[in-house]
Amino acid sequence: MSDTIHHECGFALIRLLKPLDYYQKKYGSYLYGLNRLYILMEKQRNRGQDGAGVVGLKLDMEPGYKYMDRVRSCDANPIQDVFDRIHEPFTPEILREKDAVWAKQNLPFVSEVYLGHLRYATFGKNNIDYVHPLKRASNWRAHNLALAANFNLTNVDELFESLIRAGQYPRNYSDTVTLLEKVGYFLDSEIQDLYRFYKEKGFSKQEITPLIERTVDLPKVLSRSSEDWDGGYAVAGVVGHGDAFVMRDPWGIRPAYYYKDDEVVVVASEASVIQTAFQGMNMEISEIRPGYALLIKKDGTVTEELVREPRQRASCSFERIYFSRGNDRNIYRERKKLGELLTPRLVKAVDGDLDNTVFSFIPNTAETSFYGMVKGIQQYMVEEKKRLIREGKATWSEETLDEIICREPRIEKIVIKDAKLRTFITSDSGRDGLVGHVYDVTYGVVQPTDNLVVIDDSIVRGTTLKKSILRILDRLGPKRIVVVSSAPQIRYPDCYGIDMTRMNEFIAFNAAIELLKERGMEGLIDEVYRKCKAQQGLPKEQVVNHVKEIYAPFTEEEISDKIAEMVRDEHLNAEVKVVFQSVEDLHVACPNDTGDWYFTGNYPTPGGNKVVNTAYINWVEGRNERSY
Repeated sequence: MSDTIHHECGFALIRLLKPLDYYQKKYGSYLYGLNRLYILMEKQRNRGQDGAGVVGLKLDMEPGYKYMDRVRSCDANPIQDVFDRIHEPFTPEILREKDAVWAKQNLPFVSEVYLGHLRYATFGKNNIDYVHPLKRASNWRAHNLALAANFNLTNVDELFESLIRAGQYPRNYSDTVTLLEKVGYFLDSEIQDLYRFYKEKGFSKQEITPLIERTVDLPKVLSRSSEDWDGGYAVAGVVGHGDAFVMRDPWGIRPAYYYKDDEVVVVASEASVIQTAFQGMNMEISEIRPGYALLIKKDGTVTEELVREPRQRASCSFERIYFSRGNDRNIYRERKKLGELLTPRLVKAVDGDLDNTVFSFIPNTAETSFYGMVKGIQQYMVEEKKRLIREGKATWSEETLDEIICREPRIEKIVIKDAKLRTFITSDSGRDGLVGHVYDVTYGVVQPTDNLVVIDDSIVRGTTLKKSILRILDRLGPKRIVVVSSAPQIRYPDCYGIDMTRMNEFIAFNAAIELLKERGMEGLIDEVYRKCKAQQGLPKEQVVNHVKEIYAPFTEEEISDKIAEMVRDEHLNAEVKVVFQSVEDLHVACPNDTGDWYFTGNYPTPGGNKVVNTAYINWVEGRNERSY
């Protein structure tokens, strides 16, 4: 993607099902689980760069020994910093000479349960207090809770107030702390109910503790905790006595996958990273169902339990287009299909002149959709060949026939990304000064009579197109540059994990506003503002997305043409066209992941409509604030 978009967090949970000495004998190290966790986190590092953390939980430790370890970091390279600190006590002599039993008792992070997290700071400041896993500590094991999540909630204000009504005094106003305290509150409540029950049965305090640990009803705790959560989430937790869980929102907005065999249970935000970390080509990886929680009891029993009634599935399509790793077989296939389905629009954009068109892509994530685009163009040209041959079968010379049969799309690697420079661009202000040097081009393959088609996976702000990509492509001297997005026009803010919360961040919105002004329809801007303001204070369930009305007067093509005009610098020589994927074809390519609120404004939860209206109000009133 040429525009920067910050994404929701990633997590990984590992539960070893065998004694630690088993892994030492079979795999040569009692740190087998920790080493696998490192790979899982590194393979998801594109998801969060501001912080990382790891919790290790030791099972069946004697009183007086530490059983839960945690390290977190806000370092510039947080994963490496976390694991450097974790590995510090493990000298070569200890790793060589000490067995698993000694190591578990004497060294941190020699554990059976691991929970790792990568964070991008979409809420709160980027400091260590907000880095997951978060932890509630207690002298009673079952009251200890570590939590890590890939989520955003739209109704943090409501949840915060509910904690206050329950008598709590939350230490921070943030979605993360609120979520932790909600789960912790109902966990405490469940344990207190069990304590009273067993006490009435005549059990002693010492007898009650193990009974509570065996019978605590985690599905009930999670169901009561999350019943009023509005948003997308995959929440992983570890309880001090040994139970672990991962629960998913009832709309399936945020992803979570798991694998289980007789040695390990592993859960992560992406399926392919599990295959990579555990080197399994044919692993049966399952998706945690929306509204369910995967529960791993201390005794190793694994079940999937309903905690919230599933709603209409709205798993995030943008996850498939861009953020997920492209080596997942389903995502790879879907991205190719996205490129292929653009064929009719591309042929129209170059006026059917495929012989004088060069096809390329913006590295790196658009490469897969590029292969699909090429496949679509090839199929189109094959049909053209068949038609020409049928029409002229009696008159073609051998030379002309060879020329027709040999026609192929002209494919070149035009844009080159300089990865070294990218690492220095850490903020939007710094990015603007250096962005022109992040990309370079291949010279000498484009002619003045050529169209140059380049595909990107999405176009959000259009900033990089205007300030960098189009300028360097224009140096090649094409007559026309066609920029293609494998995603539809991004028109609305996200509130479920991706950091896109302000209306002025979307070039599609800015284009629609410009069209309204050009056509003397500015009154609609004020009318929508009044409608949004009138809904402030209403329950989120009653709020309607009135921002859709901004786009209603225009066709998709009219907005695309205005975007092309806006990203074209006056000093460019080439004509510029911008082509977007259609929402209909998006659903053809990604039939199981239909969450399309970025493109359509159809938010799956009531809080989404509240967020988009707030974002619009903030834009009109000139407030550069997050909308939830």
